[in-house]
Order: sequence, then C-alpha cells, then structure tokens
Amino acid sequence: MNVYFYHTRLTTESYQEWKQGRFPGHILYGQPEMEKHGLSFVMHPYKHFASRLRLMLYVLKCVLFCKEKYDAIYATSFRGLELVVFLHALGLMRKPIYTWHHTAVTTNKRPLLEMASRLFYRGLDGMFFFCQRHIDESLLSNKAPREKLHLVHWGPDLPFYDKILAHTPSCDSSSPVFISTGKENRDMPTLIRAFNQLDNRLDIYIAEECGGINYQQVIEAEHPASNVNVHYTGGGVMPYRLAQIVAECDCVVIPCLEYPYTVGLTTLVEALGLGLPLITSRNGYFPMDIEGEGIGITVDYEDVQGWKDAVLYLSAHPDEAKRMGAKARQLAEQVYNMEIFAKEIATG
Repeated sequence: MNVYFYHTRLTTESYQEWKQGRFPGHILYGQPEMEKHGLSFVMHPYKHFASRLRLMLYVLKCVLFCKEKYDAIYATSFRGLELVVFLHALGLMRKPIYTWHHTAVTTNKRPLLEMASRLFYRGLDGMFFFCQRHIDESLLSNKAPREKLHLVHWGPDLPFYDKILAHTPSCDSSSPVFISTGKENRDMPTLIRAFNQLDNRLDIYIAEECGGINYQQVIEAEHPASNVNVHYTGGGVMPYRLAQIVAECDCVVIPCLEYPYTVGLTTLVEALGLGLPLITSRNGYFPMDIEGEGIGITVDYEDVQGWKDAVLYLSAHPDEAKRMGAKARQLAEQVYNMEIFAKEIATG
C-alpha cells in the first residue's frame, strides 16, 4: 500500500536525518518503522503559512494534484487538511483518511459550527489517540463511532536513543542536574520559584515565545537564581543535540499548565527512551500512571512546595532515582515504543 504522509514539519528532510540516526522516528509518528510492514510513502511537501486558509488551500492542491499514486492518507494532525477532509465527507474524494487527534473530540455550542463539525468527522476513517481518556471523552460527542477511535502506545524510537546513550558519559549523581525541555504550555513560574529556593542545578531549554506565551518575559519576571540556567532556543535545537544534552542530566522535569490534553508528552517519551526519572505536573491525560509505574513523582498544578519536596527527595535518594529511570526504560521497551505503535497503526 502506498500512503500519502501528511506532517506539519519538513517531512522529507526529517526522514533523511532519521536514516542517518540524527532524528527520532517517533516524531515522524512511526512512518519509518511502518515501512517494515509493507507500507510505502509519498511525502507531503511541507511549507509554512501564517494564514490557516492559505495553508488549507496549499494542502488541498498538493493532495489533489499529487503526481504519485497513493491509496490512503496518514496525517500527524488534521491542521491544514480540513478542506481535504470535507471533500472526503461529501464523497468528492475517495481516499480514506487516518489522522492523529491530539485532544478529545468535543461538541460546539453554536449550532452551525456543530453541524459543520459533524460533517467534518464523517470525513475521517480513523483517529489515533495518545490516551484512553481522550477516547472516552470523544465518545460523549457522538460524532464518531468507537471503531474509528484507536488507542496507540506512542513511544520513543529506542535505537535512536541507544546510539546517544552509547556515547554519554556517566553522571555524577552526588550533584544531580535537573532539566526542562519543551515549549508548549509550560508552567515556568512555578518551576523557577521552586528552584530559586533550592541549591540544585536546573537547566531550562525553551523558545522565547510559543503559543501566545512570551516565555522570556515570564522567566525574567521570576528573576532566576544562579542555579537556574535558561537557554533560549530561538529557531530550535536539533532533536539529536537536545537528546544528547538531556542524556547527560539526572532527572527530567515537566512543569505543565493545566490543559485537557497530553501537555509534555514528547518530553516524557524522551525520558523513557533515555531511562531517566521524572518529576512532572499531575497531568491526568498522560497515557501512563507515572507514580504507579514507579518512574517518577507527580506534583499538583502550581504547587511550588510540591516541586521542592520532589527535587529534594530525588536528590537525597539517588539509588531510588536510578531505579525510577531503569523502570522508565523498561516501560518503553515493553509497552511504549516506536516499534510497537507503528505496528498498531500499520496492522490495526
């Protein structure tokens, strides 16, 4: 089967980097691994547009006038794909469409928008979700039958992280280093307030601005102490280099703002691949139970004291922190990894 692969990033370039071992395949949503299951792919020629309408028109043109034949569309998001989906819902385009859905399907209080939304979801042949909670909430909307909603165990590209770990020096756990990466809906004030009252080293890698939040202003307003090192990523840090940096740290911290989706999951997945313990906000949309699995500590939203207690606990119990990291890697090897979730999608 030949599949049109729609991604909201430079797909062909990322795929080439993956072949060189410098890009994690799970950020390509398993596309490289699916080739082992008999699928071949037509890569969508990504372009950035500030205008959503211009993006949708560009994607529509690419899909309808693609010179290569394909049998289905596999999308990492429906953002930009909306016009294609509506055409499929109306029977004007017959190729089946399968997409990742990053939040629950919801209802709209405005009748006309709700009607359009119901038509839109008729145009999707299957949706992939990161957690069961999103599926359960989606079913309440009555917009898609259960058989269209698929739980997928999205997880790390383990061979990618194995190469990095093979060249990572051992850490000095007597002075553990904590690291925060990611840029979407991060609770920097709570994290910095906690570490401002501690001696532990914290490295923060974050964009100056993302999703309407000016992180540079937010962080500067908290006056980070000397033990808090902030690295603004500007145009971004290559995933390979960032993974190298994370691998040299002792614990991954994920301070989230409260939103109804899996905020911080990409960072969490990287911690699993590198076998590192976690301290994270208590996000009920994460697909696994962090404390139940023994891979880290969760903290209530905006709980500065909770963050301090968690950091001090792992600092005082390095052997326990190592056990958490080992369990994190084991969980990735057994349940959440690219080999597993790519097979779920390709053969499900």
